[in-house]
Amino acid sequence: MTNFLIRLFVGKHQDPSNPAARSKYASLAGFTGILLNVLLFAGKLTLGIIAGSVAIIADAFNNISDAGSAIVALIGFRLACKPVDKEHPLGHGRLEYVSGFIVDMLIILVGFELLTSSVDKIVNPSLPTVGNVTLIVLGAAILVKLWLFFFYRKIGNAISSSSLKASAFDSLSDCVATALVMISGIVARVWNVGIDGWAGVLVAVFILFTGIKAAKETIDLLLGSPPSKEFIQDIYDFTKNYSNIIGIHDVMVHDYGPGRQIVSFHAEVSADSDINVAHEEVDQLERDMHEKFGCIVTVYLDPIVMNDPLVNEMHEIAVNAVKTVNPDFTLHDFRMTIGETSFNLIFDLVLPADCKMCAADAEKAVKEEIKKQRENCFCVIRVEHPFV
Repeated sequence: MTNFLIRLFVGKHQDPSNPAARSKYASLAGFTGILLNVLLFAGKLTLGIIAGSVAIIADAFNNISDAGSAIVALIGFRLACKPVDKEHPLGHGRLEYVSGFIVDMLIILVGFELLTSSVDKIVNPSLPTVGNVTLIVLGAAILVKLWLFFFYRKIGNAISSSSLKASAFDSLSDCVATALVMISGIVARVWNVGIDGWAGVLVAVFILFTGIKAAKETIDLLLGSPPSKEFIQDIYDFTKNYSNIIGIHDVMVHDYGPGRQIVSFHAEVSADSDINVAHEEVDQLERDMHEKFGCIVTVYLDPIVMNDPLVNEMHEIAVNAVKTVNPDFTLHDFRMTIGETSFNLIFDLVLPADCKMCAADAEKAVKEEIKKQRENCFCVIRVEHPFV
């Protein structure tokens, strides 16, 4: 069914990374979610009122909130597709993350409202009237929501949409919620035991957990979460295809919304190489990466001395000292100046993001370790953390 809808409303062989196709995918997901959730709301609300079940009524309002969430997400997609303008030279892509956060807040609000109404039902219990039609409709609702989970997940993965992925997990939580409501109805009908309120509490807790988890993931995107390790490894592997580039460091990835990534890093080249040749290769690297990864790439040239025995010796001393202090420490941008009686070693010291040692202590420890090996060495160290 999902593939049929994609062929019908998006078209065959549409690249999800293309902005126009991406908008079609998002519109399909949004309108489908709105239609199905409105129908589920109408059916459940009617049955909930007839049966006198707070759990069914709460589950119905959970569905209408999902329809509202789909509307917000759809608006967010449309705004995110707006072209760049004077006030937003990097586009409006992050509006999709903002809309995803609004959806998460709506999920949390529904969970809280459901929790309060369920607690009231526990305090003031009453036995709901559950007929065959009610159970059939609830069973059908579970199947619809299960299909929506796979539907949202497929499209969300295809277009790398955090809001659709959140909607997918929300649909899965709705399956569990409706199943609990259905079980409470069966218990009331077969054993005349009212667990309607307790079922509502469980549903509310599940919805709150889903909403809070999704909100955290969306906030991480807004704050600037690191790219995947696979993406970073792909960048490192890709640069190995260029003969003049010895290595790279200071990799940074800026995310301005799906399909709007800016990548920058320093490329190390031999100080003896022809600067024009090296620059031409770096330009080619930028173009090739843009074609390969679909992102804007800026590469800075870093010339390093390769064939000076003294520089190589002092570099090895510095590397050994850094690794002695902490095997996870690394250094780059190494250079040195030679005085009449001493050496100045200048480099950047990179500490892991989760390093317990403070920058000042790490710098002091490395300097002391180098001093042990060469008394006449003085260090100028800039301590930094990786950005990826």
